[in-house]
Amino acid sequence: MGNSMKLVFGCFILLLSCFSAAFANQKNDRITWLPGQPENVNFEQYSGYVTVNKLAGRALFYWLTESTTNPESKPLVLWLNGGPGCSSIAYGAAEEIGPFHIQNDGKSIYLNPYSWNKAANLLFLESPAGVGFSYSNRTADYYTVGDSRTAKDAYKFLVRWFNRFPQYKHRDFYIAGESYAGHYVPQLSQLIYRKNKGIAQPVINFKGFLVGNAVTNDYHDYIGTFEYWWTHGLISDSTYKNLRNACLVGSSQHPSIICNRALDDADSEFGNIDPYSIYTRPCKSKASLKRSLRGRYPWMTRGYDPCTESYSNEYFNLPEVQQAMHANVTKVPFPWSTCSDIVGNYWSDSPLSMLPIYQELIAAGLRIWVFSGDTDAVVPVTATRYSIDALKLPTVINWFPWYDNGKVGGWSQVYKGLTLVTVTGAGHEVPLHRPRQAFILFNHFLKNHPMPSQFL
Repeated sequence: MGNSMKLVFGCFILLLSCFSAAFANQKNDRITWLPGQPENVNFEQYSGYVTVNKLAGRALFYWLTESTTNPESKPLVLWLNGGPGCSSIAYGAAEEIGPFHIQNDGKSIYLNPYSWNKAANLLFLESPAGVGFSYSNRTADYYTVGDSRTAKDAYKFLVRWFNRFPQYKHRDFYIAGESYAGHYVPQLSQLIYRKNKGIAQPVINFKGFLVGNAVTNDYHDYIGTFEYWWTHGLISDSTYKNLRNACLVGSSQHPSIICNRALDDADSEFGNIDPYSIYTRPCKSKASLKRSLRGRYPWMTRGYDPCTESYSNEYFNLPEVQQAMHANVTKVPFPWSTCSDIVGNYWSDSPLSMLPIYQELIAAGLRIWVFSGDTDAVVPVTATRYSIDALKLPTVINWFPWYDNGKVGGWSQVYKGLTLVTVTGAGHEVPLHRPRQAFILFNHFLKNHPMPSQFL
């Protein structure tokens, strides 16, 4: 055998060895059954850990739920929740877009009829380390994390996850998320785009991103949020003026003393309502958990917190659930929680604006859709509209109502390089409040078709 043939044969053997190892790891991650799972489950699911930093022992936890039909031809969508410090499994998977939702007994699960895995393969990631089941062996990591390391670790996760699941390596890939993931998603998207530049066969076949009720730009978020509170009768004229005078200068990451005082006034004027969904009652069993408007990111102290959060806390702390999901393998000395107080309260870096990233990725031709539930007072539709307006994009299709079964589902505007969609009657977590309309939105995003504008 000639040297060239030996080289080819050696490479072929090495390739086979890599694929064999990858599929062996897949087999180890396969979920055969979840406690309380219904009988009629027709898709494969996997979960486990991917190490992103060996020296620190930093590992991120994922849950893959493949599509219910033809998963081999469907795109892959990574879902991220925000906080910062909140679990994508608690929110995105267990009460929004995932195939399973948790019964109120906290011990069994049922199928979500509007799960997004009917249209795509869904990959949920608990990020950064310290959130959910994701962990680090270096405790200091929990007190020093911020936007930059979160993006870098997520990118390392993806590269190594694709090596474990090579069948997805060249699949159309999208990123979606909500809330403070309005920072995670664009920053990870930018990192992938830049890493892919100049490579003939991109490591990640990235096509675009979708974000909802997303933290985008500190200045415009402040203006739009205060305006929403005032125009919806949630705060007084004087508090509105004080907020605008005290909070529009500087970073929302570290608000001034007088800004915090104005936020305290707004919090007290809100009363006992859920600012994440202003027209729905707070969960009676958790009334003491009324969300404050203050915190590290003044109006972003938690993800949406209905009673479903308590069901997640019960279910994902069951030892049999953790065993079935290959989770908590290091047996950490604290319970799994929907959000991490440590990670959230010690967040280090948070850029003032994502708009420069939007401009870069729009120029690159990536698909970008932004959606907003219009009953959210946390990152309201007015904040999103001010941020998009600041991009100064040409309009392709002017503001129009979109329809679902003859009823207005919301409104939309198509810009050159970006599509905005609102969902009427939805709070901070659009797929939780309006699951059918969110599923319609997701399908149109995947097809890159404008929302249905005809009254049918």
